[in-house]
Amino acid sequence: MQPSRIMRYNGEPKPNITGFEMRKFLAATGQPRYDPWERAEAWRYTGRFTRFNRFKNSFPGLGTAIVAFAGYCAYEHFFLQDEHHHDSGHGKEHH
Repeated sequence: MQPSRIMRYNGEPKPNITGFEMRKFLAATGQPRYDPWERAEAWRYTGRFTRFNRFKNSFPGLGTAIVAFAGYCAYEHFFLQDEHHHDSGHGKEHH
């Protein structure tokens, strides 16, 4: 800080020339003590509409599809043989 600012500082906050105080504004915008719509909105977050239940069925059939795909990949890996091995290092031409 510059010496002139240190000399002017007496421990009090600098006066606000606009009159707007952020702390009073934040205190005034807090949650109201009584929300008249609280009971009308409560159904959105209970029972069938809880967060878990809303996202539980977002992708119907995804679990079945994952199991079927994993089964197909395992079948392909263990039972299907690749008949076209391309070994270009042996000098044979493939017709």
